[in-house]
Amino acid sequence: MFAESVRIAFLKLGIPASVAYLLFISSLFGSFINIPIAEIKSYVPTIKVSEVTFFGIRYVVPYLDISEDITVVAVNLGGCLIPLSVSLYILLTIMKTVGIQGVLRAIIAVVVASLVINSVSRPVKGLGIAVPTFVPPLVAILLALILDTNKPAIAYISGTLGTLIGADLMNWRKLKNIGAQMVSIGGAGTFDGIYLSGLFAVLLV
Repeated sequence: MFAESVRIAFLKLGIPASVAYLLFISSLFGSFINIPIAEIKSYVPTIKVSEVTFFGIRYVVPYLDISEDITVVAVNLGGCLIPLSVSLYILLTIMKTVGIQGVLRAIIAVVVASLVINSVSRPVKGLGIAVPTFVPPLVAILLALILDTNKPAIAYISGTLGTLIGADLMNWRKLKNIGAQMVSIGGAGTFDGIYLSGLFAVLLV
């Protein structure tokens, strides 16, 4: 059922069924592949203890120390790179069929979606950046209806790139405060917001 929905969404974007299934399978298996791209260092106060002996009596003395935390930032193949590639393909298609005006509308949609999604995104300690599930596809649908041109393409691009830019890239400086050993952009792969928001938006317009 889910695979069929993905096929229908890609068909509405002008992508052949055979390629749609290939993208679906690639995203599914690609969700297990995280490619490190950067390391973020942060310094946090930590309470440690040391033992001292005074007149033969051992005491435990707490003291404040500064420890270094390293967060590895990675991009997920299935949840980020593949949707990003599809978005770039759609932009090129818009350029060829509609022209620069269509591309400008798509860019406007991405900018608006990024700002809205960033306003509701929140860093979650030990996890990453969280966004309410319904917000990206809803924003993408509204933008597609308002711009009233090439609705499936606008919905997919704004839902995908808007989530990538608004939730992840615009919160880059907050990643060091999350406290996770690794933060993966698009990390949940096929079921990640970046992947699903674009597809859901296409299905609903």
